[in-house]
Amino acid sequence: MPVYVYSIVATTHPQRLDGVDGVGDPPTALRTVAAGKLSAVVSDAPEELRAKRRDLAAHQAVQERLMSDGTVLPLQFGFTTTDDDAVRAVLEERAERFTERLQALERCAEYHLKAAQDEDALLRQILRESEQARDLNEQIISGLAGPDASLALGELVAQEVQARQDRLATSIVEALRGLAREERLSEPTGDDFLNVSFLVDEDHADRFRTAEKELADDLGADFELRLRGPLPAYSFV
Repeated sequence: MPVYVYSIVATTHPQRLDGVDGVGDPPTALRTVAAGKLSAVVSDAPEELRAKRRDLAAHQAVQERLMSDGTVLPLQFGFTTTDDDAVRAVLEERAERFTERLQALERCAEYHLKAAQDEDALLRQILRESEQARDLNEQIISGLAGPDASLALGELVAQEVQARQDRLATSIVEALRGLAREERLSEPTGDDFLNVSFLVDEDHADRFRTAEKELADDLGADFELRLRGPLPAYSFV
């Protein structure tokens, strides 16, 4: 029967799963598949699996329960395979790699940070600090600009926005890097200019959160920093 896989832990992990249900409607029962020093937490896979809120929450609840008792390699939502034997074969085949990652994630959690800047404030800053952009803007407003002035201003502003936000993203990551074991950058979406995950040791978690708050305060009201964590270390598996 097809198997849904939630995560991988060491066999020495308590694997305390009482009171936690798996994905599906009705919820599936959780169990473990062991191979050597590793165990996978699994359940029977539902016939129809979709990223519904109920199932996403069930998947996350399994990770959080396991995290409360020890180190876990969390798999992304939706990972299935053919049966328990297939799970056991992967555990055996990749035992060294999985063990290395468990050691790397020991006593750690993921903190996910996104950053955005108010567009109007950024535009005002560019017009204030870039003489070329300011001159073009004044020519357009006065009606003295040539036919290509608006296009030229748009291109100049776009270049300035990219350069400034790249520098900001780099400075934010550098400010927090010393409090994390690892980091993973992802492509920002929407209005964000930064999308990064940090792997933070639990001993440094309070300092990390404090440093992020101080950074947000220093940047000011024109910036929005959104920090989530502690989370299962999906980005570092």
